[in-house]
Amino acid sequence: MATNFFFQSGIPGGRSSEQLLMEDIIIECLRMYGFDTYYIPRQAVNEDDILGEDVLNKYTSAFSLEMYMQNVTGFEGDGDLMSKFGVEIRDTATFIVSRRRWGEVIARSGDAVLTTRPAEGDIIYFPLTKAFFEIKFVESTDPFFQVGKLYVYKLQCELMQYSSEIFDTGVSEIDDNTSNKSADINAFNLLLQNGDRALLEEYSPAGIILQSYNLGTIFPDVDNEDFRGEISVLDFSERNPFGEINV
Repeated sequence: MATNFFFQSGIPGGRSSEQLLMEDIIIECLRMYGFDTYYIPRQAVNEDDILGEDVLNKYTSAFSLEMYMQNVTGFEGDGDLMSKFGVEIRDTATFIVSRRRWGEVIARSGDAVLTTRPAEGDIIYFPLTKAFFEIKFVESTDPFFQVGKLYVYKLQCELMQYSSEIFDTGVSEIDDNTSNKSADINAFNLLLQNGDRALLEEYSPAGIILQSYNLGTIFPDVDNEDFRGEISVLDFSERNPFGEINV
């Protein structure tokens, strides 16, 4: 039995008119059953040409884009784990986005690292739970060539681990939620009148950091002082700190 004549007409790759119809239906379904999210493309600040990575990313734009979350029962992953450093939340999610819509909104903006597909390291902000997810892998061939064409990207994401990222997207909801989570030391540089950083030495890249850079002030929930006051350290400078044993 040959393929459906009305959709492919004997053309192995499928007819473009039917492909456009299929794509329109998929986009409409994403808008009906999906969520409004923000796609935040990253910008490399100082990329390592050898390792091909950048430890300091900058996010200066955010684009509203509809996506469908494949995990309909909630987030996946290891969930909440109790470790020696406290509670770790290891939620994961898979977001589905239309290729055409991603190209219209993100690729044409010129702000993305890659213009052909979503890039690993880009951020998805999920307003419903106010969570930031980092793209770890982009699946581009699932579903596989329906009517001879690929229509969606599947973005496999993990809950973002904050470090010193710079967020200045212009979207207050995003910038406010990251201002008290990302300990960006560059925001506490002593600046000159022209806006340049005041450096320690003439050829040193290290800047002068203001006294207000205090993690205890930035993150009121830290308990460094509690640990410092409660933990007692044994002094092993003596031969036997527990006392001599009389035999």
